[in-house]
Amino acid sequence: MGPDSSQDAQTVSELGEFGLIHRVTSGRAQSSGTLLGPGDDAAVLAAPDGRVVTTTDLLVQNVHFRLDWSTPHQAGRKAIAVNLSDIAAMGAVPTGLLVGLGCPPDLPTSVVDELAAGMWEEARGVGVDIAGGDMVTATALTISVTALGDLQGRLPVIRSGASPGEVVAVAGRLGWAAAGWAVLGRGFRSPVAVVGAHRVPEPPYAAGPQAAAAGATSMVDVSDGLLADLDHIAEASGVGIDVRTDLLEIPQRLAEVASALGKDARHWVLTGGEDQALVATFSAGQPLPEGWTAIGSVIEGQGVTVDGADYGQEQGWQHWR
Repeated sequence: MGPDSSQDAQTVSELGEFGLIHRVTSGRAQSSGTLLGPGDDAAVLAAPDGRVVTTTDLLVQNVHFRLDWSTPHQAGRKAIAVNLSDIAAMGAVPTGLLVGLGCPPDLPTSVVDELAAGMWEEARGVGVDIAGGDMVTATALTISVTALGDLQGRLPVIRSGASPGEVVAVAGRLGWAAAGWAVLGRGFRSPVAVVGAHRVPEPPYAAGPQAAAAGATSMVDVSDGLLADLDHIAEASGVGIDVRTDLLEIPQRLAEVASALGKDARHWVLTGGEDQALVATFSAGQPLPEGWTAIGSVIEGQGVTVDGADYGQEQGWQHWR
């Protein structure tokens, strides 16, 4: 149930904590997997597998999103997507979400309305609920999301399972969000598809469980950059990984944007984060699941190379760098 237009000018301090909670939760029906939703001290979710996969991500305004670049609705979708992507990267399916919101007292309630609508849209797109959360005063708009998932009887696909001789493959887009960030940073708002990739990632949610069922030996989502996130697998598994650029797709749209901005589209694909693609390793000779594309191999050694050599540039995003 959405707010009426007479309330759009209200601030969160005028509405109050409990009024705001009621505003964003009322009229939201819960699915059968949510046994007890918002309104009590804690939520109760079904755990069919007997194990619960859980992850948390924190998004801060002007670090992870800018409201002059994205609408609150888009920021809400992004907050959910980056968390559900981590669940998929473990080979699990999402079962529920908890959301914490910190915001200044003078924030218009209409911004919270839009954030909540975006969160619910992304959550419902994969069949899960926002089962609860918290709201507090903060100096900057901050969104904390905890996602829960179910392994459906499978072992989790972790980062430490890769072995030399295996194939490295990717599902989802690479480089698009980085291209969108570069376009927005130049003050442009198009191409829409590229800018939209920065505003709202499109993780291949189903590809994670599919890879797990197909025997993936390790997996990670690409949040910081392909090379940076592959390095997590290399380090955890005690192996080297070599990425072959001849196997990487450089979409024509990215090439056109890079040319217009004087940038290298291949660099975006190798190091750009926030596309929330999935990258995994599979036994050699095994057919890859539908939607997965080979981009390299696991080798003896350590670290990540590109075409057999050190990349020689920054490999992805790091906070506080």
